[in-house]
Amino acid sequence: MRSAVLIANPSASQFTGGLFRDVVTALSSSYDLTTQWPVSGTDTMRHSEAAAEAGIGVVFAMGGDGVAHHVANGIAGTSTSLGLIPAGTTNVLARILGIPQKPRQAALAATEYVDTPTRVAKITGTSLAGPIDRVATFSVGVGFDAAVVEAAERRPYAKLRFGGVYYASTALGRLTSDWRTRLPNLRIEAGGETYDALAALTQVHDPYTYFGRIPLHLVKDPPRGMATLGVGRLGYRNATTLVSRAVLRRQHTERSGTHLWTDYDRISILADPPAPFQADGELLGTATEVTIEPIDDGLLILRPKAEQPDVELGSQKDSASTDQHSG
Repeated sequence: MRSAVLIANPSASQFTGGLFRDVVTALSSSYDLTTQWPVSGTDTMRHSEAAAEAGIGVVFAMGGDGVAHHVANGIAGTSTSLGLIPAGTTNVLARILGIPQKPRQAALAATEYVDTPTRVAKITGTSLAGPIDRVATFSVGVGFDAAVVEAAERRPYAKLRFGGVYYASTALGRLTSDWRTRLPNLRIEAGGETYDALAALTQVHDPYTYFGRIPLHLVKDPPRGMATLGVGRLGYRNATTLVSRAVLRRQHTERSGTHLWTDYDRISILADPPAPFQADGELLGTATEVTIEPIDDGLLILRPKAEQPDVELGSQKDSASTDQHSG
């Protein structure tokens, strides 16, 4: 029987003792399972790294995108797979990969999934706290996007209760404070093109679903790799245009105060003054320089089999979006 570790976050919004026992029962039918209860993100990474070094087959992350992010950073580049048991508020990565949103159903489905090499974004650079060395599973943000995460983290209970709605209201709050009048402090460069911006948003997979079930597209057609959108100006009108284009799958243009890069090998962001940055919704600090590179097979994830995951995912999410609006 294959070995596995279940790492649980009891503060996740869906978490209950009963659900945890159901998940353990479901996984134990197919795995030689042990459970662990890390006390922080750093502790989760340490436990995950130790599991990979011990040759454990799967590390299951029961919680939201935070615990998945920290497990991924502990096992990326190894032969250990990430298993997702969504128990958070938005569960973006699980939605992207088509994994059931209920913990028990996800645990039962995991017994039929396959270890699939999956793209991650490798993040390096320099922060005020020291060198940066992380991976992101679905998004990276520098500037305004990370400032919204920073503000949202100040009220964790509101985040747990209201999810995407709370993030949207927090973003509006930041706009009404000082961000709509700020000048660009980011210099983004890739493929010989540079752009000065207030925000750099990187999408690891297309689409992603940070606001619950509503898919967001940085590009009109699914790219072969990652996409990064530089936003040069902010304000009510610009912010509304950005969100509507992302939801309606319309191409972002220079006229809308943005610049788009797709399918690149490397993108660099210089921040002066230093800017906040986040990965997968986790605030990682304040950076002076961030470099982002796609690693197409950087992480093994236990997930439904798909030959072309990003393209198929985009069509699946489009159908889901159409169904939601027609309903």
